[in-house]
This record gives sequence, structure tokens and C-alpha cells, in this order.
Amino acid sequence: MRHGSPIDTDGPRVPLHVPEFAADPHAAYRDMRRRYGSLVPVDLAPGVPATLVIGYRTAVRILNDPEHFPADPRAWQQSAPADSPILPMLEWRPNALRSAGVEHERYRQANVAAIDGVDLHAMHATVERIASRLINTFCETGSAELIQHYAFPLSFEVLNVMLGCPAEIGQRVAQGMAMMFEVVEAERGNEMLTQALVELVALKRAHPGDDIISRLLAHPVGLDDTEMIHQLVTLYGAGIEPQQNLIVNTLLLMMTDDRFAGNLLGGSLSTRDALDEVLFTDPPMANYCVTYPRQPVLIDDVWLPANHPVIISMSGANNDPAVGVREFTDNRSHLAWSVGPHSCPARSVAYLVAQDAIDQLLDALPELQLAVPGDELTWRPGPFHRALTALPVTFPKSPPLRV
Repeated sequence: MRHGSPIDTDGPRVPLHVPEFAADPHAAYRDMRRRYGSLVPVDLAPGVPATLVIGYRTAVRILNDPEHFPADPRAWQQSAPADSPILPMLEWRPNALRSAGVEHERYRQANVAAIDGVDLHAMHATVERIASRLINTFCETGSAELIQHYAFPLSFEVLNVMLGCPAEIGQRVAQGMAMMFEVVEAERGNEMLTQALVELVALKRAHPGDDIISRLLAHPVGLDDTEMIHQLVTLYGAGIEPQQNLIVNTLLLMMTDDRFAGNLLGGSLSTRDALDEVLFTDPPMANYCVTYPRQPVLIDDVWLPANHPVIISMSGANNDPAVGVREFTDNRSHLAWSVGPHSCPARSVAYLVAQDAIDQLLDALPELQLAVPGDELTWRPGPFHRALTALPVTFPKSPPLRV
């Protein structure tokens, strides 16, 4: 691959969309590193080639260079397969995630201001209330599936409170987003999501409140209805699926690793320590932060072609042996939130929701344990997320919490 393009050298590309990759991505990253170095030719879906960045320093360089690596996909999209199930996750939208330059700055200003208006103290109470109600639906049975019964509904309800979204519209949004992340029915999910968001924006224009959507609508940049819908696509995309996966992946670590398992009954390592470790070793958005070089770029002695997706592997880069991080507590050098002009503006909120959700569950059910051997758990295929299919648990039956 030296002095060549990852897209047309060294044989076939590595498929990220197959169950084999989902089953053991870390083995795949090790094999990629051995074969290709820091830049890997991959397929995000059949017929959708990209370059995956698994080197930490290379990833940081790209994320901090929006001039050479802009996030606007429109030139690429002209030749992308229109029927690809992955297109809704990559296509241009007038929002901060898929724009560059002045457009990006305008959208980001509005988003940062709207998110900064979230009252974190009030969010503690919101998470506690929702968590307690959900725990009461299964605490007397002695078993639960923590994605379906806890992490997903909690993430979704908490986000709807922050956004000011009624439950019925939010349900359709969540279903559409899930279909997009799975990519198999992404286009139908995109349509369902868009229709729900059209209704939501109209509702909040007519009835503003103390919420993120109302603050976006009131921001001086003057977002129109189409722009509003696409800001919300990003907020929902980041606020449900990755949030639930952060909660679930952290619970899995805490139940299966002896350093944390003791903490369920009062050990030394905290929920925050577990969250920091997961964000390093198994982040919920494993591969994303997509950019599209406007012209061929030489990086790490490899020419990246113009208008060809470059995907940052937060998981691969965080685990780059050239960096060699092994101390995770209070270490924020991971790329799970990205870095540079497109870094996540909601990390404080995401930390709070995940930590409170986990603490509430473990306080209520401290003897929580896996219902099946860890090696029987399965992971959902998809090029972007690190997502368990299910997390079944057992625990001693417990009386309901006071809500």
C-alpha cells in the first residue's frame, strides 16, 4: 500500500457489515493493523468502499484538519449507489454533522447553545424518576433483558424530556433511528423518522418550552424547518442508540470483570471508572466521524483519493498499540466523543445519563449478574456501532422502588 491508494491495491477490502466483524472487531483491527498499518481499505456495505483509520495519531490529525478532510459528502454522493441501505447514515444533510466551513459553524453554534441550556441538576432527577419506574417493571420477576427493558427506553425517554418531545412522536423517531442503524431497512427508517420530526418541529414552533428544540428554534442563526429536522436527526442519532450501548456495554464490563464485579457490592472501582474504560476499549460508536477529502491527500505514505469516505475507527484508534494506553481512570484522551470541530457537544449530558442510569440500577439490584455465559452473548452486525443483541440478567427478586 505504500504510495498507493487503499481503494485499489492489495486485493479485497475488509467488510465491516458482516456478522464475523461484529463478533470480534478487536481481532479484526489487529489483523488490519498487521496487513495495512493505520489506513485500511474497507467496505461499509456491499459496493460502498471507504478507508478506515485505525491509527490514533493519524485519526487525531484528520479530525483536526477539516480543510483537507471536510464532512460534506455531496461530491461523493453523486456517484454513491442510490439504493445502498447505508446511504441514510452517510448522505448530506443540512446539519452540523454533514457540513463544513461556514455552514458547519452556523449549525454548531445553535446546537452547542441549545445543549448548554440543559439543566444538569434537573437531569439527575429526570433520570432517577425514569430509571425507578423502569426498574419497577421487572424487579419483582428476578430477571430482565436490559436493552429492551431498561437501557433503550431510558435513553429514549430521557432524550425526549430534554428535547421536549411527546412520547408518541418519540416512539416513531426511535423506531426509525433503529432501522437506520441496522442499515437493512435504512431508507424506510429514514422516511419514518423524517415524518415524525416534521410533526415535532411544527408542534414546538406552536408550543415552545424550556427544551433543546425550543432553544434551537429561538437561536439567532434562524434555522428553517428543513434545517431543524436535520439537526434533530443528529440529536436523536447520538442520543438513543449510542447512549443505550454505552450503558449496556458498561454494565457488561461491570458484571464480568473482577475489578468491577466487586463494585456491585461495594468494591473500589466506580461506575465512572467503568465508563471511562468502555469509552477507550469498546466505545458505543466504534467507527464513524466520516470525512470526504476534496482532493487526493497523502497521509502516512498512502494516497487517499478525493471524494472517498474516510471513517475514523474510534475503537481501533483508541486501542492502537503505538499509543499503549492502559490506565483509563480519569483519562479523557480517547476518541469516543471525537475531537476537533466536530467533537460531541453533549458529552457532559451523556456521561450524566449513563452514570445515573447504571448507579440507579445497581443500587436497586446490587446482585445483578449475567443470565448466560458471557461468550454466548451476540453482537449486532453493522459498520458503525458496538451493540449487543441482548443483555439478559438475573437477580434476587426485589420489592418495587418508591417513585
